[in-house]
Parts: sequence; structure tokens; C-alpha cells
Amino acid sequence: MMKHDDFAVFILTHGRADNVVTAKALKRQGYTGKWYIVIDNEDETEQEYRKRFPGRVLQFDKLAVSKTFDIMDTRDDRLAIVYARNACFQIAKDLGIRYFLELDDDYTSFQYRWIKDDKLKVSNVKHLDRLFDAMIDFLQASGANTVAFAQGGDFIGGKDSARFRSGIIRKAMNTFFCDSERPFTFVGRMNEDVSTYTWRGSQGWLGFSITAAMITQKPTQGTKGGMSAVYLDSGTYVKTFYSVMCMPSAIKISVMGDKHIRIHHKINWGNCVPKIISSEWKK
Repeated sequence: MMKHDDFAVFILTHGRADNVVTAKALKRQGYTGKWYIVIDNEDETEQEYRKRFPGRVLQFDKLAVSKTFDIMDTRDDRLAIVYARNACFQIAKDLGIRYFLELDDDYTSFQYRWIKDDKLKVSNVKHLDRLFDAMIDFLQASGANTVAFAQGGDFIGGKDSARFRSGIIRKAMNTFFCDSERPFTFVGRMNEDVSTYTWRGSQGWLGFSITAAMITQKPTQGTKGGMSAVYLDSGTYVKTFYSVMCMPSAIKISVMGDKHIRIHHKINWGNCVPKIISSEWKK
């Protein structure tokens, strides 16, 4: 049982009522707290969601939410997760929920990472309640606007990964622990997580990832529904360029991978966020 009874998990989903993998992972890995399915009022599979998840479906007005933030383009469709991300703050308030976790619908597992015998180890979390409580405690103590779990790419290099060894990374992607009393808005149709933690970070906003825990998920473009259609339609170049438009002084188009190259963003952190000057330079 969770220590924080004013907490809930929101699974953001669209068009995948028959494939909400995250719900299965939560149950399998010991989560016992409140959780809901968040859909928009433009989802044609609404009734299927309500049939499969009775009493857990929360719906928001997508057009109304679209008028509350900058989508950063002139397209008139609303095929993106950013609307649901921003809707969650009001949903939480309406439910009397103080803290919430935004999750995509395609997570296969939550895992711990640590070093043992000079190797980077991994194991599935057995008691998600404890992990979620710890993340909320860190959100409170750190003063961060949001905190997140790490992703697979943060462990490239294994035990020698600089990101893993740092313990905390100044970014927040994919999973978001939030406080409904400290709302913020994500920006941009795509790459909204990167655009938000860089652009808002340049103003002193704090988003962190904790490298002691991570999520694994299905390949985005290999699963029907969700954001897959958007990515397949425009590709990762356009996705990345939203963040370039948002922070041209700090972000550029780059590539990542070895055998399988793909377009990705590259952040110059020296140009991106405020720094704390070491006390050794104090006059």
C-alpha cells in the first residue's frame, strides 16, 4: 500500500483499447494505488475503453485543451499526446489528487539498475508502490517541477555510462511525476518533453530523471494507434525540429545510433540552462 494516498497514475492512450500494455505491467509489478485511463473526446474507440476499463476512464475536451498552450505549428489536426499531458493537471485537481504520474500506454516493465561485480545489473521492480512513493518524496524534497524514470538510451556504455553514474540527469522524458498544485504546460505538437525541459529549463524550471530506475517500452512506430501515425507521417526530422524551433540557441539536428542511424536532437547544455557557480570563484 502506498504512503501517499493523494496519488494516482494516469495512463495516456488513444486508439489502443485492446493493447494498454502499461496497465498489465502496473498490476504485474505490484502497484496497488489508484490508476486511470485518460482519453480524449475525439477517440473513436471510447466505448471500447469504457467496456474494458469500467470506472477507470477519464475523458477530456481536446479542442478546449488545445487553446491553452502553443502547439508550435499551423496543422489543424490534433493527433498528439501533448493535449493529454496538459489535460492531466486539471483532471487531477477535479479528482482531488495532489500528485500524479503520467505514463504512456506501451510500457512493458519498470526496472531497477545498479552495479554489482563491476557490471551494470537490471531487475524488474516487484513493489511499485515503494518506488512511486520514493519518487514523490524526491519530487517534494528537490523542489523539481517534475521527475522521471530513465530510459534505455541513458545506459549506453553500461557501467561506465556517465549518465548512469551521475544518478540524476537534468531531463525528463516519457514518464512524469507531477504536483497538481504546481502546474505547467508542455509545448509543441511533437518532442514536447524535450522542448519543455529545455525551454522551461532556460527559465529555471527543473526536470530530473533518476537513473536508479528505468522503463522499457515497445517501439513507438511498430505499434498501431497512439503517436505512431504522427511519427510515420512526418518522420523524426520534423519531430526533432520542434525543439530546434523552441531553443535554437541550444538545440540542433543530429543523428544517433551505429548500424541503425536515426535523426535525433543534440542539446548544448552550456547554452541551455542556468548554472550554479562553484563557491571557489566567490570574491
